[in-house]
Amino acid sequence: MPVLTFFTTLAAFASLTTLTAALPSLTLTPRQNTTQHTMGFIGCSMAENVAQGYVASSGTHMWGPYGTSGMVVQSWTDPNSASWQLFDKQVAQFGKPTEVWVQICIFQNPGATYEEVKQLITNARAHAAEGAKIWVTGQPLYPDNPGSCFLAGADGPQLTVDLAKQAGADGELGVVYPGDFVLKTGEVQDGCHANAQGQASLGKQAIAFWG
Repeated sequence: MPVLTFFTTLAAFASLTTLTAALPSLTLTPRQNTTQHTMGFIGCSMAENVAQGYVASSGTHMWGPYGTSGMVVQSWTDPNSASWQLFDKQVAQFGKPTEVWVQICIFQNPGATYEEVKQLITNARAHAAEGAKIWVTGQPLYPDNPGSCFLAGADGPQLTVDLAKQAGADGELGVVYPGDFVLKTGEVQDGCHANAQGQASLGKQAIAFWG
């Protein structure tokens, strides 16, 4: 074998041996699921309850809770409100969402109007990715004690659901009403908010709605 060929072969073998020895120490990082955190949401503490249960149930498609307690419909009608600024901080972290869940959440006074709901949907589109899918629901219903939520008033939860259904049926809005969130006996801590068991239930309902 010519001397040059011998040394070339020897060098190639040495390089291969070095690479092979290094391979066991290499760690491959799994590619992150591209659908993680691509769905935003707006709402109040009721939406927070859903998000808490969603994360606890290993949901990753939608954002986790981000401090929206008390943010009823009127908190979201101004596209530059403090609530939307909080939403935009999430956008800065995760990117503009390709889906947004709009929860219609109210205090008994002033309640909410359909015009306000339409404004929320308009604002959601403005803060999301172009062509984003919009989901609309009301607050949870309490089938075992319908008038229990003192914050929304005896008829408040049903009003929010009725408004959400109206939006879902409005072809001009192009939004999706997936169904009702429900809290049953033993899942409510104060007449309105979910306890730990209720959060788990709401989280599973959310996963059933949008994954």
